[in-house]
Amino acid sequence: MISNITLQKKIILPKTTILRTSVKKLEHKKYESIFGTFKTELIWTNIMLIFTLHTLSAIIIVSYPWITKFPLVLYAFTIGGIGGFGVTGGAHRYWTHKSFKAKLPLKLILLMSYSVAGQNSLKNWVRDHRVHHKFSETSADPHDSNRGFFFAHCGWLMMKKHPDVLEKGKVIDCSDLMQDPIIRFHEKYFVLFKLVFCFILPTIIPPLLWNESWFWTFCSTAVVRYCLTLNFTWAVNSAAHLWGNKPYAKNINPSENLTVSIVAMGEGWHNYHHTFPWDYKTSENGRYNLTKNWLDFFYAIGWAYDMKSPSDELVKKVVEKNGDGSHWQWGMEYPESEDKYN
Repeated sequence: MISNITLQKKIILPKTTILRTSVKKLEHKKYESIFGTFKTELIWTNIMLIFTLHTLSAIIIVSYPWITKFPLVLYAFTIGGIGGFGVTGGAHRYWTHKSFKAKLPLKLILLMSYSVAGQNSLKNWVRDHRVHHKFSETSADPHDSNRGFFFAHCGWLMMKKHPDVLEKGKVIDCSDLMQDPIIRFHEKYFVLFKLVFCFILPTIIPPLLWNESWFWTFCSTAVVRYCLTLNFTWAVNSAAHLWGNKPYAKNINPSENLTVSIVAMGEGWHNYHHTFPWDYKTSENGRYNLTKNWLDFFYAIGWAYDMKSPSDELVKKVVEKNGDGSHWQWGMEYPESEDKYN
């Protein structure tokens, strides 16, 4: 069932609003520049891998025979969507925030899809994201947007973590994740899963099915597709924390960003998400939210259940109390009858 969290006598603010008061002691450690105010060791292996991936992707995009390779392009976008669902629906909404429950078939789909994305191990992803929510925009935030766009986007992967990130990461409980034998198995063979599902299988399918070029298949699916999906995920940490309106909570960095929502399957409605992190939709109305549509499908066939979502009354109260006035229905800038999103 879809459970609505209703408003009682008092407005119960979301966890992130409450938690921000507990991390004020970290505020003084915010950085003065993109590179921070402390010395840290650069991770040159990551720097070279990220630089090489983007350089190769740029060269391939310029030289790609687009007209004659439409089926392969469509295939690459499909693989990217599968990986994206593994990140947005699996690592993010299911394993990090527990915003819904999944039966075994859906859990396996989410886990395999996450392997297609080829990102960090699931345990590390969940831990970093829980730290991010609890200590957002402080020195304990792994990708603190106060350090600038580049750091929040991918720079944080190019250097050792700030000591506060490591310290606070130790207090984040991820025991729920490792209690699942399926996750333990996936963690044990993480590298193998990543190689097979992210690079090997996507590359061999087109040549075997319709005699596609091995070279262009590898270029489109193992290089460009991988590069784009990484950047779409990173954009949630960077662009969606820097640009957009804040109809739900005006005093936090996360914002409503349409562009990010389109490329990241609904993850760009970030002001809402940081206000109601336990909502499986990560947005109020599901607009440009492909992951929400897929989860609704799995709910309809019984593979997803206990879909958490706040009541309209609670959302309205939070908007009126904490928003910047830009909400399409309850904000001060728009008449109540006007639907800004239509």
